[in-house]
Amino acid sequence: MSNLPQYKKDFLKSAIDGNILKFGSFLLKSGRTSPYFFNAGDFYRADLLNSIATAYALTIDSLPVEYDIIFGPAYKGIPLATAATIKLGQINPDKYSKIEYSFDRKEAKDHGEGGNIVGAPLRGKKVLIVDDVITAGTAKREAIAKIEKEGGIVAGIVVALDRMEKLPAKDGDDSKPGPSALGELKKEYNLPIFAILTLDDIIEGIKGLVGEEDIKRTEEYREKYKATD
Repeated sequence: MSNLPQYKKDFLKSAIDGNILKFGSFLLKSGRTSPYFFNAGDFYRADLLNSIATAYALTIDSLPVEYDIIFGPAYKGIPLATAATIKLGQINPDKYSKIEYSFDRKEAKDHGEGGNIVGAPLRGKKVLIVDDVITAGTAKREAIAKIEKEGGIVAGIVVALDRMEKLPAKDGDDSKPGPSALGELKKEYNLPIFAILTLDDIIEGIKGLVGEEDIKRTEEYREKYKATD
């Protein structure tokens, strides 16, 4: 029996039922072959979007950080931050009815209101970044730079999934221990980073939901590529 909190169980079941969390054989950009694949961009149906919004909102509500604005980096982060903001206002109107959100443009607009940011102004505000995953960390570094350029203070990052996976070794030897992209980002910026689900959560929560062979292969992948952080 899984000991995961109910909102994690609900989110995991929704991701599997909606074919957002898939099991099989998937070639990653790193060149590794993963036994599972998660794509937050597939939460495009109303019931699925409600599921991920609820999971983000309940995760954010439990965080030990203060923030004024929820920020979604373009492009996948935009609907995630928007949906999470709406859901926060619904689950606790007294606390979150005035919470604000923003997102960035990939290219600055030179007419109308102009600028790189759409939504709440960031200057002097504590900003919580919401996105799907941290793969290499490049997109999050860009988001942090944009927020700081606008005068905002990054309070933390929340992602849907922490793969807990070490970065590929520069010399190609993946037998060596190593940190994850999430761990490196946390260390580089001294930022708190949180996830709705970790790979450990997935392995604990999928028992009874997927086949034994998929569970075994996912456990073996974790053992082979688990990060040191």
